[in-house]
Amino acid sequence: MKYLLETTEKYRIDSETEAKAFIEEQKKDSSYALKKYSSERKERKAKGEIIDEWMQVTLVKHFNDPKEPVEEVTVTYG
Repeated sequence: MKYLLETTEKYRIDSETEAKAFIEEQKKDSSYALKKYSSERKERKAKGEIIDEWMQVTLVKHFNDPKEPVEEVTVTYG
């Protein structure tokens, strides 16, 4: 038997407001415990000028206790 214990996911989100809303939405999901989260402003520069900005959101989702796993979890990406 295989049990998913936890995952780390990184997302690119357009604005700080959207990043905060996304994190709050993830906190409410009862299919996992949000163990850790962070957001960080990222920039892409060319010739010293900022040409692109975004927020990178990192989530650590906890699904099962390694000592006593109880749920089989299947993750799909689409």
